Amino acid sequence: MPTAARIVLLVALASSSLVGCSGKDGDAAAAPSAAMAVATAPVTVRALPRSVSVSGAVAPVEEMQLGVEVSGLRVTALSVDVGETVRRGQVLLRLDTRMLDSELAQAVAALREAEAGAALARANLTRGQNLARERYISATQLDELRAARTQSEARVGTARAVRDAAALRRSFAELRAPADGVISKRLVQPGQVVMAGGELLRLIRDGRLEWRAELPVAQLTAVSPGDRIALRAPGGAEIEGRVRAVSPGVDAATRTGTVYADVPQPEGLAPGAYVEGRIDTGTLDAATVPSGAIVLRDGFPTVFVVENKAGAAHARAVRVRTGAKADGAVQLLDGPKPGQSVVTRGAGFLADGDRIRVVEATGKAGAPTTAGGSAMR
Repeated sequence: MPTAARIVLLVALASSSLVGCSGKDGDAAAAPSAAMAVATAPVTVRALPRSVSVSGAVAPVEEMQLGVEVSGLRVTALSVDVGETVRRGQVLLRLDTRMLDSELAQAVAALREAEAGAALARANLTRGQNLARERYISATQLDELRAARTQSEARVGTARAVRDAAALRRSFAELRAPADGVISKRLVQPGQVVMAGGELLRLIRDGRLEWRAELPVAQLTAVSPGDRIALRAPGGAEIEGRVRAVSPGVDAATRTGTVYADVPQPEGLAPGAYVEGRIDTGTLDAATVPSGAIVLRDGFPTVFVVENKAGAAHARAVRVRTGAKADGAVQLLDGPKPGQSVVTRGAGFLADGDRIRVVEATGKAGAPTTAGGSAMR
């Protein structure tokens, strides 16, 4: 065979070989993809902590407005400032006492004068009684002596009451703390002339704070005195407390009621602060899935339920509503029923209808098993 003809034959054989190889690759590419290996777990019913999350204001349990009971006197000394801790009976401020001291001195002198007059009247009556027995004075004169003694003793009583009132007014010149607590506000300055009944200082009794939250009726009925609360302080610390009282009715305009919670250790909280809190109201039995089973599809929480079709396992996407979360479990408000299997690992890579191969399944007790049901070693 000529050399040129041999070359043409070799080229033709090579071309047919390449075409055959190309056809095999195309068939391989057209073959269906392998099923994705996933792990599954059943929807189970378990007890989850039930809670209510709401924001509320921090306020003193009892805030006392302090003032004086005399008018027109000047403040001569102010012993406390905002934020200071005071004790019951501690002097907080003093007023100018010169006028009150003068009134008290006058009342004491008047009492002494009345007591002297009473002593003289008693002595006159004693002498008159002796003279009456000897018939040196008449019965009318003796009655006059008795009346004089009674009048003098009444003057003593009046003078003593005036003295006590003056001493009481003198004591009003010192404002003392009615209870242990913390000064929360000061509205007076040294040298200021004060009026009776005006607010001068404000005291948080015993430094006790509480948290007040407004709840709608549906949530209010779930809260009871004694329930635990957890507050998130502005600094990030969690502060615990207990519900002290729940309002028995609701506001007609807002349809809300108030929850009052004691905060025994309010470090990090300040009166007037608005903080978020969680009220633990007990437990509830709920259908749950592991948190890894929840994925987002089109912005909605979704789980993939395992279904068997034509002898093969497939993943079916089901939108769900979620509720409480605890210990890696998420409550399902609707969606798959207890006992149905959902994909827990690999769910983020699935689409509705994908073929899957279960390589690990978690039973009710949480023990991993193979797809065939034997425990994994």
